Amino acid sequence: MPIYHALGRLPAKRHVVFRSAQGALYTEELIGNKGFVGPASLIYHIHQPTQVRDVRLVKELDWRIDQAPTFRHRHFRTARIAPAPSVTTDRVPLLFNPDVALSFVMPERDDEHFYRNAQGDEVMYVSDGAGVLETPLGDLPFRSGDYLVVPRGILHRHRFTERPVRCLTIESRGYVRTPKHYRNEHGQLTEMAPFSERDIRRPQGLRTFDEKGDFRIVIKKDNRLTEYVVDHHPFDVVGWDGYYYPWAFSIHDFEPRVGRVHLPPPVHQTFEGDGFVICSFCPRPYDFDPQALPVPYNHSNVMSDEVLYYASSEFMSRKGIEYGSVTLHPDGVPHGPHPGRAEQSIGQARTEELAVMLDTFRPLRVSAQALEIEDRDYFRSWIE
Repeated sequence: MPIYHALGRLPAKRHVVFRSAQGALYTEELIGNKGFVGPASLIYHIHQPTQVRDVRLVKELDWRIDQAPTFRHRHFRTARIAPAPSVTTDRVPLLFNPDVALSFVMPERDDEHFYRNAQGDEVMYVSDGAGVLETPLGDLPFRSGDYLVVPRGILHRHRFTERPVRCLTIESRGYVRTPKHYRNEHGQLTEMAPFSERDIRRPQGLRTFDEKGDFRIVIKKDNRLTEYVVDHHPFDVVGWDGYYYPWAFSIHDFEPRVGRVHLPPPVHQTFEGDGFVICSFCPRPYDFDPQALPVPYNHSNVMSDEVLYYASSEFMSRKGIEYGSVTLHPDGVPHGPHPGRAEQSIGQARTEELAVMLDTFRPLRVSAQALEIEDRDYFRSWIE
C-alpha cells in the first residue's frame, strides 16, 4: 500500500520491556512478508502466541482440474452454486494457476473457528451481504461491493450482519498491493490514481480478550486445512503498529476514467499481484466524442487470460450473462462485443455495469467443480 497504522497501547521503542499494570511482560510478535525486509507489523500479546494444545488435519482441499478440457471461451454461473456452511472452509474452486486462484462461496452461517491463510494473500469481493471482519488487529466493517484484502498469515473471522452472502475470493501466492504506477517513490498514491488513501479503510476498534480455554484456529497451507487448538483467545493484542494488516476498499469508491474515445482496460486496474492484476468496471459516462464507439474493440489476449465476474446483470459488450456470471477468455482466441452490442452502444450516454476483472499472465486451469455450473454453449454466443 503502504500506510502506517497503529492501535492500542505501545512502548516508546520497539523490542524493549513493556509490562501490564500488574507487571506481566507483554509478548512481541512480528508479522510480515519477505522475511524481515517486507511490510510488517509489530504486535503485543498478553499470552505467548505459540501455546498450542492440539493439531489435527481437517481436510485436503479438492482442487481437481478439468480432465478433458477443450480450449474455448467459457462461462460459469455462480448463482447455481449451492449455499454452504462456512465462508472459509467451503469455498468452491473455479479457476487457478500457480500464481492465483479464484473461488466462490455462499455461506449460510458464521464460522465458530478463527481462520488464517498461510498459503497466500486474499482479496475477497463481497458481492452480497455485510458484516465485520474480526481480527486481532481490530475490527473492519464491510458491506456489499467491498474488496477485503487480507495479507497472508493474518488471523481473522467473519461476522455477517446482512444476508444472503455471496463472496468471490482471489487468493494470491504473492503480495497484493496497489498498482505501482499509481504510487510515487515514497509509496503515496498520486493525484492520477483512481482512488486515494482516504478510500482505504483500516482496522479500528481494537478489542483485547484475556480468556483461557480451547480456541480453534483453522490454517490453510499446501491446499489442506489444519486445525490448531490454542489455550487462550487469540485476540489478546493490547497494541500494534506497522504496515501489515487487513484493509477494505469499495468498488463504489473507484473513480472511473472516461476519454473522448474508448480507453483500454488498464485504466480500470485496482490491484496488482505477482502474475496478475485485478480491475474494477464501474458505472460511468460513455466516451464523449460524437463518433465514439463505446464498447471495447475485439482483442486477443496474447500472454494473458481474462476473467470477468459480473457483479450486476448489465455489461456493455455482453449478452447472455447474468448476475454472478464468470467468463474466461483465454490467450490465443480473440474476443470482443457480442453481435449488435457495438451498434446499440452508439450514442448512449452511460453504462451501469459493475464487474471485477482478473487478468493473469500464466494460463488458468478450470476446476472440475466449475463444470457443474458451466454454460457449455458460450463459445457459440458470437454467432448472429
